[in-house]
This record gives sequence, structure tokens and C-alpha cells, in this order.
Amino acid sequence: MLLSELDLFLFGEGTHRRLWEFLGAHPLPERGVRFAVWAPNADAVFVMGDWNGWTDGTALQPQGASGIWAGVCADAAVGQCYKYAVVAGGRTTMKADPMARQSEVPPANASVVPAVSTHRWADGDWMARRSRADGAPLRIYEVHLGSWRPWVTNYRELGEELAEHVQALGFTHVELLPLAEHPYAPSWGYQVTGYFSPTARFGSPDDLRACVDALHARSIGVLMDWVPAHFPKDDWSLARFDGTALYEHADPRQGEHPDWGTYVFNYGRTEVRNFLVSNALYWLDEFHMDGLRVDAVASMLYLDYSRSAGEWVPNKFGGRENLDAVDFLRQMTSAVAAEHPTAMVIAEESTAWPQVTAQVEHGGLGFTHKWNMGWMHDTLGYMRHESIHRNWHHHELTFGLLYAFSERFVLPLSHDEVVHGKGSLLNKMPGDDWQRFANLRALYAWMWALPGAKLLFMGAELAPFTEWAENSGLPWHLLDHAAHRGVRDLLAEINRRCGSWPALYERDHDPMGFQWLDADDAENSTFSFLRWGHAGASAVACVANFTPVPRAGQRVGVPWAGQWELLVDTDSPAWGGSGFSGYSLEGTMIPADPDMSWQNQPASVVVDLPPLSVVWLGSRRP
Repeated sequence: MLLSELDLFLFGEGTHRRLWEFLGAHPLPERGVRFAVWAPNADAVFVMGDWNGWTDGTALQPQGASGIWAGVCADAAVGQCYKYAVVAGGRTTMKADPMARQSEVPPANASVVPAVSTHRWADGDWMARRSRADGAPLRIYEVHLGSWRPWVTNYRELGEELAEHVQALGFTHVELLPLAEHPYAPSWGYQVTGYFSPTARFGSPDDLRACVDALHARSIGVLMDWVPAHFPKDDWSLARFDGTALYEHADPRQGEHPDWGTYVFNYGRTEVRNFLVSNALYWLDEFHMDGLRVDAVASMLYLDYSRSAGEWVPNKFGGRENLDAVDFLRQMTSAVAAEHPTAMVIAEESTAWPQVTAQVEHGGLGFTHKWNMGWMHDTLGYMRHESIHRNWHHHELTFGLLYAFSERFVLPLSHDEVVHGKGSLLNKMPGDDWQRFANLRALYAWMWALPGAKLLFMGAELAPFTEWAENSGLPWHLLDHAAHRGVRDLLAEINRRCGSWPALYERDHDPMGFQWLDADDAENSTFSFLRWGHAGASAVACVANFTPVPRAGQRVGVPWAGQWELLVDTDSPAWGGSGFSGYSLEGTMIPADPDMSWQNQPASVVVDLPPLSVVWLGSRRP
């Protein structure tokens, strides 16, 4: 046999963590290429490609009872295109390689024999010091490479320009929408046909490695969206790969996604779980990704997700939980934790499923973080209300703090909130143009002061009037206008302040790091709270006014006397505000009165609270 007994055994057992090293196309040292593909129900499998004119296929041979077919094509070479001709039930279907590590540029869809990587990683220091632990800052800039700067079309250039931009804004990480190959550009990469193949739209796999290296050189982590929930029905890809439902369930009540018109993976099949777990490790191993954001986890966890009665199959206990998917997710997060203990695995999970970020050995799913979709929904709902009505919706900003520490949350304002008719963030804000910009600046400073990691979709720093469209670039010209430039500059400033005040991140997932000062002033739509650093060594007070009525002489409780530094005032003229308070952005110190306790604090400060604004004050314990 062409493949080792150990590889075949581990594959059959479902524990082979490096499938890409023995399945797929592998150039041989002297001449030719070895091909191997899993197709257990095929009657025959041939390899067709550029070297044989796509007419005289090379027959692959079964490798024992593994369901894998393998063979060597002596005339095949690096860079040539190929597909498998899979014969099943008297029908031959041309299939791209599920394990292809390189593909043609869409809309072409053949697999490509990959070259051995010649990239020499230069990110050893970064890889040694990166962290997924509590206390490490996590501020994420979410990016769709195809429309970020569409005139920049190669991974290498994108890496350099993106690194410069993200570093200037002060984010700690980028999150790239799915990089795996996909035929339909408006799916943004979420309908994957090449799980092991970086999209060829922006260059070669080594070009992508160079992109990641460039970001790491600027101390910017790289996360990637990963899509193990479903895959498209294109007949040249995974769908009915060997004439049967191989990767997907045969029963449409389990194997088809009603919302997306896609197939759902069969998580109960050992080889399918192995394929996906190995794929997660592939991106971390081969491309030095610092983590995976796992898409559509809720759709995996529930058998009745988006299905009506009679359209789903209960589990063996009669429940709606997808037990096979739970097992897969735990297997995947455990494998990542074992092999890449400093890599993150972030769940986009929109329900109240318990212990998403608890360790597997404690009954959890093992994710390092979870998107807080409830916070996003409530916060944007509140901000949409006209200020005169916000007093009736006060709880929408306070409710999230009741469960803020039940998981390790990321607070997201993602691409999903600015597409498909939802409007841009700016256009969600009420009032005239001045008020809309003020509301948006206040939203960002409010969000950044709350506990939890932060995520913002690209372009939000430009405050565009229109929602995102993947077929056009971001409106960078808006930075020629002061109001838009002010939003960008404010965002950079709050990121800078977060970086220098650990109270704003090092206890993001610790309830002792947050304390309400006043959560009940619904009548005036004001809020105030404290963020605490480790051991109470420092504190930041956040005060918010979500009405256009300025509030002079607002008293705020603080934990000690002395000077409190003005860190952020979203109403500063530097950002496009009114300058109501008259505070200077640099060096303004506000004394705390030790003889006036307030809001259950031993001291207090008095601030002039501008309209539609958020103010931060910081101090280190004397």
C-alpha cells in the first residue's frame, strides 16, 4: 500500500490530527505526485489533470478497508490542475480534492498540486509570547480582505497595509472573514468548498503566510473565521462526494440547512469529525493563526435550529440537542488546547447554551471566548431609540451586566450588523447629523469601557452613511471630512487609553473588575460605573449621558481622593463634539473631594457631563 498502516489506523479511529500530510496531492522527491482521497462508496476513482489532458485518468487503488484510494501520477507536477473522477452507481462525477491545499482562482474550481512551502517564518518572538489568558488585551478589527482596500489584491501587500492601519488604530488583533476557498464571492467565504485551500483570489499559500508574518511583526494577532457548520451543494465539491451522503447526513431533516440552502456535516461520522478537527489544526499549524472564530455554532448545537415541528429528528433521549455536534466541538477545542495552548477558539453562539467557555473536563464546550450576541442586540436597540424615549428602555443597557461574567465574552459590532438593509452604524443613530455622530462616538466609548473583549467591523472607524457592500471598497474618502475623521481619531484614542490603563482589560472576565456606581438614573438616561485593575491598584470611572441635555456639575463617586485624570471625553472638539465641558484632552486633572462620599464611594468628583457623551476618568491608588 502507498499509505502507512499507522496513518490509515489513525484515520479510521478518527484521531489523525494531520490529515493534510497524507491525504490530497503530495509531490514526490524525484518525480510525480502521490494522490490520496477518501471515497469509501466509490466503485473507482481516477485522477484527471493538466498532465494527461483531462482525458486519460490514472486509476487510484483502494488502501485496504480504509475507504481511501491512492496512487502516483508520474507525469504530474507542481502547479498543475487536477480533479478526481469518482465513479459510483454507473455515474462519473468530477470532484475537486477535499484535501486540496491550493485551488484555481474562482470561478475556476480545479484543485492545484501545491509546492512545498519556502516561507521562512520570522514570528518566533510573537508565537512565544502570545496569550489567550485572562489579563491579555483583546481588541479585534474584523476584515473582509476583498473590500478593505480592493486595489490591494495580494496577501503580501494586504498584510503590510493592514498591519500599518490596525497598529495606528490601536487594535490588538485582526479577524479575517473565512479565508478557505469558496466559489461565490458574495458569501464572503462562509460557503466553503476548499477547507484546506486558502482562497487563490489574493495569491498563493506562501503569500498568505507572508501576510500573517507581517501582522505578527507589528504585534498584531490574526484570527480567522472558520465554518464547520455547513457547506454548499456544488456538485464538484464535497456534496455527495462518492455518490452517497459522505460528509453530510443523508436525511434532509439532519443534513440540509433550510436557511442557507447548504448541507450540514454529519458529526456522528468518525472520519468527518477527523476531517474537521484536522482542518482546525491545519490553519493554526501551517499559517500560524492565533485563533479561530467558529461560525454559526448555534446551528450546530440544536437539531431543530430554524426548523418547524416535524422537520427535525430528536436525539436518542428525545431532546433537541445535537449530541454528535457537542462531541465534535469538544473534540476540536480539546485538540486545539492540546496542540496550540495559546490559540483562541471563539464561538459565534447566539443562545443561552450553558458553559460554552467552560473547560471540557468541567462539562463545557471548551471555547476560549463567546460572542455576546444579546449585548449587541440590546445595545443597538437602545441606541436606535430617540433620546426622549430612552428613559423607557434604560434596562437595555444594564441587563447585559447581569450575565456578563457567565462566559468569557467578546462584545461584537460585526459585519452582520451593517449588511442586508440593516444600515450602517451611523444610520442606526437617531437625530440630526450632529446627534448621530455624537451617539456613535458615545457608543464606541461606552462599549470599550465595558467588561469583555471588543470586536469592530472594518470601516466603522470611517462612520459611513451607507452599509457595507462586498463588491465595493470602503469609503476612505470620508476621512477628508472632519466629522468622520473625528470618529477615526476617537477610536484610536480609546484604544490607546485602553492599552495604557489595564483596568480597562485585565479583569474583563472577572466580576470583581466591574462595579456599578449608578445604574438606575433612567429619568436622565445617565449611567456610571467603575472598572478595577488587579488588586484594586487602579480604577477607571465611566460616566455616560445618552440625551442631548448637558448636565453640569454631575457628581460621581470614586474610591479614593486625589487627582483623577480625564482620559476620554467624546464631546471634545477634537472628535467633532461641542466642547461643552471645556476640558483639555491632555493633562486635565479633576480633584476628588475626600469629604463628600457618593454612590457608596468614600470620595467624589464633579464633572460637567456633555450632551450625548461618555467621559472616562482614571486614577492609580495613592
